[in-house]
Amino acid sequence: MEMIQAWLLDQQPMIIDSAVNFLLAIASLWAGFKVSNILSSVLKTVMLGKSIDPAIAAFACSLFQAFLKIAIIIAVLSYVGFETSSFIAVLGAAGLAIGLSLQGSLANFASGILIIMFRPFKAGDFVEAGGVAGSVKEIQIFSTILTSPDNKYIVVPNAQITGSPITNYSRHDTRRIDLTIGISYKADLQKSEQVLKYILENHSLVLKEPIYTIGIVSLGDSSVNFVVRPWVKTPDYWPVQYELNKQIKEALDKENIGIPYPQMDVHVHQTNQ
Repeated sequence: MEMIQAWLLDQQPMIIDSAVNFLLAIASLWAGFKVSNILSSVLKTVMLGKSIDPAIAAFACSLFQAFLKIAIIIAVLSYVGFETSSFIAVLGAAGLAIGLSLQGSLANFASGILIIMFRPFKAGDFVEAGGVAGSVKEIQIFSTILTSPDNKYIVVPNAQITGSPITNYSRHDTRRIDLTIGISYKADLQKSEQVLKYILENHSLVLKEPIYTIGIVSLGDSSVNFVVRPWVKTPDYWPVQYELNKQIKEALDKENIGIPYPQMDVHVHQTNQ
Protein backbone atom coordinates (compact mmCIF):
# COMPACT_ATOMS: atom_id res chain seq x y z
CA MET A 1 0.00 0.00 0.00
CA GLU A 2 2.81 2.37 0.88
CA MET A 3 4.47 1.60 -2.46
CA ILE A 4 1.27 2.49 -4.30
CA GLN A 5 0.94 5.74 -2.34
CA ALA A 6 4.57 6.57 -3.07
CA TRP A 7 4.07 5.83 -6.77
CA LEU A 8 0.96 8.01 -6.85
CA LEU A 9 2.87 10.85 -5.21
CA ASP A 10 5.67 10.50 -7.75
CA GLN A 11 3.22 10.38 -10.66
CA GLN A 12 0.93 13.07 -9.31
CA PRO A 13 2.03 15.80 -11.76
CA MET A 14 1.60 13.46 -14.73
CA ILE A 15 -1.81 12.26 -13.48
CA ILE A 16 -2.98 15.83 -13.01
CA ASP A 17 -1.74 16.79 -16.48
CA SER A 18 -3.45 13.77 -18.04
CA ALA A 19 -6.70 14.50 -16.21
CA VAL A 20 -6.58 18.15 -17.28
CA ASN A 21 -5.84 17.15 -20.88
CA PHE A 22 -8.68 14.63 -20.82
CA LEU A 23 -11.14 17.21 -19.50
CA LEU A 24 -9.92 19.75 -22.04
CA ALA A 25 -10.33 17.17 -24.80
CA ILE A 26 -13.92 16.44 -23.74
CA ALA A 27 -14.67 20.17 -23.51
CA SER A 28 -13.04 20.75 -26.92
CA LEU A 29 -15.10 18.00 -28.49
CA TRP A 30 -18.30 19.39 -27.00
CA ALA A 31 -17.46 22.95 -28.05
CA GLY A 32 -16.27 21.81 -31.48
CA PHE A 33 -19.46 19.89 -32.18
CA LYS A 34 -21.52 22.87 -31.04
CA VAL A 35 -19.55 25.15 -33.34
CA SER A 36 -19.93 22.70 -36.25
CA ASN A 37 -23.70 22.70 -35.74
CA ILE A 38 -23.76 26.50 -35.68
CA LEU A 39 -21.57 26.78 -38.79
CA SER A 40 -23.74 24.24 -40.57
CA SER A 41 -26.86 26.24 -39.71
CA VAL A 42 -25.22 29.47 -40.86
CA LEU A 43 -24.15 27.84 -44.13
CA LYS A 44 -27.67 26.57 -44.72
CA THR A 45 -29.12 30.02 -44.04
CA VAL A 46 -26.67 31.62 -46.47
CA MET A 47 -27.42 29.03 -49.17
CA LEU A 48 -31.15 29.46 -48.76
CA GLY A 49 -30.67 33.23 -48.86
CA LYS A 50 -29.03 32.81 -52.27
CA SER A 51 -32.10 30.90 -53.50
CA ILE A 52 -30.33 27.54 -53.57
CA ASP A 53 -32.69 24.57 -53.55
CA PRO A 54 -33.39 23.61 -49.90
CA ALA A 55 -32.79 19.93 -50.68
CA ILE A 56 -29.30 20.70 -52.02
CA ALA A 57 -28.61 23.04 -49.11
CA ALA A 58 -29.54 20.32 -46.61
CA PHE A 59 -27.29 17.78 -48.35
CA ALA A 60 -24.30 20.16 -48.55
CA CYS A 61 -24.68 21.22 -44.90
CA SER A 62 -24.93 17.66 -43.60
CA LEU A 63 -21.81 16.73 -45.60
CA PHE A 64 -19.96 19.83 -44.35
CA GLN A 65 -20.93 19.05 -40.77
CA ALA A 66 -19.72 15.44 -41.04
CA PHE A 67 -16.29 16.44 -42.39
CA LEU A 68 -15.97 19.20 -39.78
CA LYS A 69 -16.65 16.78 -36.92
CA ILE A 70 -14.08 14.33 -38.26
CA ALA A 71 -11.50 17.14 -38.39
CA ILE A 72 -12.36 18.15 -34.81
CA ILE A 73 -11.91 14.58 -33.56
CA ILE A 74 -8.49 14.29 -35.25
CA ALA A 75 -7.41 17.68 -33.83
CA VAL A 76 -8.47 16.73 -30.29
CA LEU A 77 -6.68 13.39 -30.49
CA SER A 78 -3.54 15.20 -31.63
CA TYR A 79 -3.86 17.60 -28.71
CA VAL A 80 -4.01 14.83 -26.10
CA GLY A 81 -0.91 13.18 -27.50
CA PHE A 82 -2.07 10.65 -30.05
CA GLU A 83 0.11 10.29 -33.15
CA THR A 84 -2.38 11.50 -35.73
CA SER A 85 -0.42 10.30 -38.77
CA SER A 86 -0.55 6.70 -37.61
CA PHE A 87 -4.09 7.27 -36.39
CA ILE A 88 -5.11 8.47 -39.84
CA ALA A 89 -3.47 5.42 -41.39
CA VAL A 90 -5.32 3.15 -38.98
CA LEU A 91 -8.50 5.13 -39.62
CA GLY A 92 -8.03 4.66 -43.36
CA ALA A 93 -7.58 0.91 -42.97
CA ALA A 94 -10.53 0.72 -40.63
CA GLY A 95 -12.53 2.85 -43.05
CA LEU A 96 -11.75 0.40 -45.86
CA ALA A 97 -12.85 -2.54 -43.74
CA ILE A 98 -15.96 -0.74 -42.58
CA GLY A 99 -16.66 0.38 -46.13
CA LEU A 100 -16.60 -3.20 -47.37
CA SER A 101 -19.01 -4.23 -44.64
CA LEU A 102 -21.21 -1.19 -45.18
CA GLN A 103 -21.52 -1.24 -48.94
CA GLY A 104 -25.16 -0.29 -48.66
CA SER A 105 -24.33 2.93 -46.83
CA LEU A 106 -21.65 3.81 -49.40
CA ALA A 107 -24.17 3.12 -52.16
CA ASN A 108 -26.61 5.48 -50.44
CA PHE A 109 -23.91 8.15 -50.21
CA ALA A 110 -22.98 7.77 -53.89
CA SER A 111 -26.66 7.84 -54.83
CA GLY A 112 -27.07 11.06 -52.85
CA ILE A 113 -24.27 12.60 -54.93
CA LEU A 114 -26.01 11.45 -58.13
CA ILE A 115 -29.32 12.94 -56.99
CA ILE A 116 -27.63 16.27 -56.31
CA MET A 117 -25.78 16.21 -59.65
CA PHE A 118 -28.68 15.25 -61.94
CA ARG A 119 -31.48 16.77 -59.85
CA PRO A 120 -34.45 14.59 -60.84
CA PHE A 121 -36.41 16.50 -58.21
CA LYS A 122 -36.10 19.43 -55.82
CA ALA A 123 -37.49 20.32 -52.42
CA GLY A 124 -41.26 20.66 -52.53
CA ASP A 125 -41.77 18.40 -55.58
CA PHE A 126 -44.29 15.60 -55.26
CA VAL A 127 -42.57 12.43 -56.42
CA GLU A 128 -43.02 8.69 -56.54
CA ALA A 129 -39.65 7.04 -55.93
CA GLY A 130 -38.29 4.03 -54.13
CA GLY A 131 -41.75 2.53 -53.87
CA VAL A 132 -43.26 5.47 -51.94
CA ALA A 133 -44.86 8.79 -52.83
CA GLY A 134 -44.63 12.16 -51.10
CA SER A 135 -43.33 15.72 -51.18
CA VAL A 136 -39.56 16.08 -51.02
CA LYS A 137 -38.46 17.74 -47.79
CA GLU A 138 -34.67 17.40 -47.96
CA ILE A 139 -31.86 15.25 -49.32
CA GLN A 140 -29.42 14.01 -46.68
CA ILE A 141 -26.12 12.13 -47.01
CA PHE A 142 -27.64 8.65 -46.93
CA SER A 143 -31.36 9.21 -47.36
CA THR A 144 -34.07 11.47 -48.73
CA ILE A 145 -36.87 12.75 -46.52
CA LEU A 146 -40.42 12.77 -47.92
CA THR A 147 -43.72 13.88 -46.45
CA SER A 148 -46.73 11.85 -47.53
CA PRO A 149 -50.07 13.52 -48.42
CA ASP A 150 -51.42 12.42 -45.01
CA ASN A 151 -48.38 14.03 -43.33
CA LYS A 152 -46.29 10.94 -42.63
CA TYR A 153 -42.52 11.35 -42.24
CA ILE A 154 -40.85 8.98 -44.74
CA VAL A 155 -37.11 8.23 -44.87
CA VAL A 156 -36.05 6.60 -48.15
CA PRO A 157 -32.46 5.33 -48.72
CA ASN A 158 -30.89 7.19 -51.62
CA ALA A 159 -29.82 3.96 -53.35
CA GLN A 160 -33.43 2.79 -53.32
CA ILE A 161 -34.44 6.00 -55.09
CA THR A 162 -31.81 5.90 -57.85
CA GLY A 163 -32.30 2.14 -58.27
CA SER A 164 -35.96 2.46 -59.28
CA PRO A 165 -38.03 4.65 -61.64
CA ILE A 166 -38.64 8.21 -60.40
CA THR A 167 -41.94 9.90 -61.25
CA ASN A 168 -41.92 13.65 -60.62
CA TYR A 169 -45.48 14.96 -60.69
CA SER A 170 -44.38 18.56 -60.11
CA ARG A 171 -41.65 18.88 -62.74
CA HIS A 172 -43.82 20.38 -65.49
CA ASP A 173 -46.08 23.40 -65.21
CA THR A 174 -49.10 21.59 -66.67
CA ARG A 175 -50.72 18.16 -66.33
CA ARG A 176 -53.47 16.33 -68.17
CA ILE A 177 -56.49 14.96 -66.32
CA ASP A 178 -57.73 11.63 -67.69
CA LEU A 179 -61.39 10.84 -67.03
CA THR A 180 -63.48 8.00 -68.44
CA ILE A 181 -67.23 8.70 -68.54
CA GLY A 182 -69.66 5.90 -69.33
CA ILE A 183 -72.84 6.88 -71.25
CA SER A 184 -75.89 4.71 -71.79
CA TYR A 185 -76.23 3.05 -75.21
CA LYS A 186 -79.65 4.69 -75.50
CA ALA A 187 -78.24 8.20 -75.00
CA ASP A 188 -77.70 10.72 -77.81
CA LEU A 189 -73.92 10.59 -78.31
CA GLN A 190 -73.70 13.99 -80.01
CA LYS A 191 -75.66 15.66 -77.23
CA SER A 192 -73.52 13.89 -74.61
CA GLU A 193 -70.36 15.16 -76.28
CA GLN A 194 -71.74 18.71 -76.39
CA VAL A 195 -72.48 18.57 -72.65
CA LEU A 196 -68.91 17.47 -71.91
CA LYS A 197 -67.45 20.18 -74.16
CA TYR A 198 -69.60 22.86 -72.51
CA ILE A 199 -68.33 21.90 -69.06
CA LEU A 200 -64.66 22.02 -70.12
CA GLU A 201 -64.97 25.26 -72.09
CA ASN A 202 -66.64 27.05 -69.18
CA HIS A 203 -64.37 25.84 -66.38
CA SER A 204 -62.08 28.68 -65.35
CA LEU A 205 -59.14 26.41 -64.48
CA VAL A 206 -59.15 24.30 -67.64
CA LEU A 207 -56.45 25.58 -70.00
CA LYS A 208 -57.25 26.68 -73.55
CA GLU A 209 -53.84 25.47 -74.70
CA PRO A 210 -53.09 22.61 -74.99
CA ILE A 211 -56.61 21.92 -76.21
CA TYR A 212 -58.67 19.33 -74.38
CA THR A 213 -59.62 15.96 -75.91
CA ILE A 214 -63.07 14.34 -75.89
CA GLY A 215 -63.76 11.12 -77.76
CA ILE A 216 -65.27 7.66 -77.61
CA VAL A 217 -62.57 5.31 -76.43
CA SER A 218 -64.48 2.04 -76.26
CA LEU A 219 -67.84 0.33 -76.46
CA GLY A 220 -68.11 -1.31 -73.07
CA ASP A 221 -70.30 -4.14 -71.85
CA SER A 222 -72.93 -1.74 -70.53
CA SER A 223 -71.85 1.76 -71.64
CA VAL A 224 -70.32 3.86 -74.38
CA ASN A 225 -67.12 5.17 -72.81
CA PHE A 226 -65.97 8.73 -73.45
CA VAL A 227 -62.47 9.91 -72.55
CA VAL A 228 -62.32 13.47 -71.21
CA ARG A 229 -58.77 14.85 -71.12
CA PRO A 230 -58.40 18.52 -70.19
CA TRP A 231 -55.09 20.23 -69.37
CA VAL A 232 -54.63 22.21 -66.17
CA LYS A 233 -51.83 23.85 -64.21
CA THR A 234 -50.07 21.31 -62.02
CA PRO A 235 -51.21 22.80 -58.66
CA ASP A 236 -54.83 22.69 -59.89
CA TYR A 237 -54.79 19.00 -60.87
CA TRP A 238 -56.70 17.48 -57.96
CA PRO A 239 -59.18 20.32 -57.33
CA VAL A 240 -60.18 20.38 -61.01
CA GLN A 241 -60.52 16.61 -61.19
CA TYR A 242 -62.84 16.60 -58.19
CA GLU A 243 -64.92 19.47 -59.61
CA LEU A 244 -65.20 17.94 -63.09
CA ASN A 245 -66.47 14.62 -61.75
CA LYS A 246 -69.18 16.45 -59.84
CA GLN A 247 -70.13 18.84 -62.66
CA ILE A 248 -70.25 16.09 -65.30
CA LYS A 249 -72.56 13.96 -63.16
CA GLU A 250 -74.88 16.90 -62.45
CA ALA A 251 -74.94 18.02 -66.11
CA LEU A 252 -75.70 14.53 -67.45
CA ASP A 253 -78.48 14.08 -64.90
CA LYS A 254 -79.96 17.44 -65.90
CA GLU A 255 -80.02 16.39 -69.57
CA ASN A 256 -81.45 12.95 -68.68
CA ILE A 257 -78.36 11.22 -70.03
CA GLY A 258 -77.94 8.00 -68.13
CA ILE A 259 -74.72 6.71 -66.61
CA PRO A 260 -75.53 3.00 -66.47
CA TYR A 261 -74.55 0.50 -63.85
CA PRO A 262 -72.69 -2.61 -65.00
CA GLN A 263 -75.37 -5.02 -66.14
CA MET A 264 -75.79 -8.44 -67.69
CA ASP A 265 -78.59 -9.75 -69.88
CA VAL A 266 -79.67 -13.28 -69.02
CA HIS A 267 -81.71 -15.17 -71.63
CA VAL A 268 -83.71 -18.15 -70.39
CA HIS A 269 -84.70 -20.75 -72.99
CA GLN A 270 -87.36 -23.30 -72.09
CA THR A 271 -87.02 -26.69 -73.65
CA ASN A 272 -89.64 -29.42 -73.77
CA GLN A 273 -88.53 -32.71 -72.31
